[in-house]
Amino acid sequence: MEKEDLSQRVFENLVQKGTLKQQVYANTLEAFRMLKREVARVAADYKQSAAGRSGKIPVEYTDRGEFEGELQFAGDVLLFMMHTNVFEIPRDHAVMRTPYLREDKERSYCGIINIFNFLADSFRYNRMNDSGYLIGRVFVNKDRHYFIEGKREVGMLYPNFPTAVFNAGAIRELVLSAMQYSVDFDLLTPPYDAVKEVTVNEIRTALDNMQLKTAKRMGYRFQADNGNGDS
Repeated sequence: MEKEDLSQRVFENLVQKGTLKQQVYANTLEAFRMLKREVARVAADYKQSAAGRSGKIPVEYTDRGEFEGELQFAGDVLLFMMHTNVFEIPRDHAVMRTPYLREDKERSYCGIINIFNFLADSFRYNRMNDSGYLIGRVFVNKDRHYFIEGKREVGMLYPNFPTAVFNAGAIRELVLSAMQYSVDFDLLTPPYDAVKEVTVNEIRTALDNMQLKTAKRMGYRFQADNGNGDS
C-alpha cells in the first residue's frame, strides 16, 4: 500500500511540475515572439524616420530562428536569445522576498530571455575570440508577469513583478533602453601591458581573420564596469 501511495505522489508531482513548466515555456515563447516583432518594428520605424537623411546609420533586424533575433545598429549588435529550459529563481535572490512569490511558490518558475551586446565587426570579420556582454535578461512566469535583471539602464525593479505584463509598450521601452545602453557603452583601448606581446601565430592569424581579442571593456568583467552598477 505504501508503494502505491509513493507511486501516486510521484505521478501527481510529475504531472503538476510538468504542466507548470509547459505553461511557463509557452508564456515565454509567446513573449519572445512579441519581442522579435517589436524589435523588427523599431528597425522599420528608424528606417522610415531616417529616409532622405544624409549620413544615416544602418539599423537592421534579422530573425535567426525560433529562439534568436539580431538587431544591428551602427557598430553594435544586440542578440535576443530565449533559453529553451525553465528555471526556478534561487532562494537567495532578492525577488524571493516579495509577498507575490511567498504566496505562490510556483510563480518563482520562469523562462528566460537573454540580451547580449556584441561589436558588429566581431561578426562581420568572424573574430571568434571577441567578447560580448549580457546586458539584461527577462524572466517570465506562469502568470505572464515579468521582471528584468540587468544594468540599471535596462533593468526593472523587482516590486513590479506582481503586476508587470510583457506587452508591446514595455517591450519597446526595453529594446530602446538596450540600444541606448549599447551606444553609450563605448569601446575602450585595452591596457598596454595586456597587448604588448603577440606571438607570430597570433599576428599571422590576425591578418587573416582578426583573431586578436576585442571587447568593449578589455581586461574587466562586465559586472565590474565603473559607473554602471546593476539595478
